[in-house]
Amino acid sequence: MLELRDVQAYYGNIQALKGITLSVQAGEIVTLVGSNGAGKSTTLMTISSVVGVRSGSITFQGRDITKTATDKVVAMGITQVPEGRMIFPALTVLENLRMGGYLRRDKNGLKEDEEKAFTLFPILKERRKQYGGTLSGGEQQMLAIARALMARPKLLLLDEPSLGLAPIIVENIFDVIVQINKEGTTVLLVEQNAQMALQIAHRGYVLETGMVTMSGKASDLLADPKVQAAYLGMD
Repeated sequence: MLELRDVQAYYGNIQALKGITLSVQAGEIVTLVGSNGAGKSTTLMTISSVVGVRSGSITFQGRDITKTATDKVVAMGITQVPEGRMIFPALTVLENLRMGGYLRRDKNGLKEDEEKAFTLFPILKERRKQYGGTLSGGEQQMLAIARALMARPKLLLLDEPSLGLAPIIVENIFDVIVQINKEGTTVLLVEQNAQMALQIAHRGYVLETGMVTMSGKASDLLADPKVQAAYLGMD
């Protein structure tokens, strides 16, 4: 479904990605694991075309999207849930959801997907008339994911969905990620909580200083002593 080949990207004069090569097959959950500054978020931002690709290529469903504008990337079926949630604080929960479907014209489908979002996250139904800025961190994360799903993505990019959340909320979020995937959405997940990410993923890539240093089945990475020592807090 998605392939990055030798992708290099910069922030000003600083090289953030130094030749990233990875792939995501339809139906998978693939996770990117690594410390802060490894290039995980930048990888997602280059896929979404928020950060430009200096060299290398990105293909999605066989089409080259390396130089494609962000709104066209979304229209093709890639939606990103950014780190820090980035919901619209002055809009209600319902208005935030509707912003997620702004490219769509099928009113009946949009209504159906609103109800689906409320089934996934029942608390959002209770809060549907509340302003986004008044929600708790966990509720904002739920809203950010639900808003992204309103675009009916084929590929969902998730950037640090557990960041700053209580453990019980994190479990809820990860359960929903698994459910979304089982219902047909492919997921590329960036996550500091490597243990949980590798437990739900099919495959994983380890990034260090803008390069892929390891890859494989998630279960194999979870059992790897180097990964355990570096990212799972195990000696």
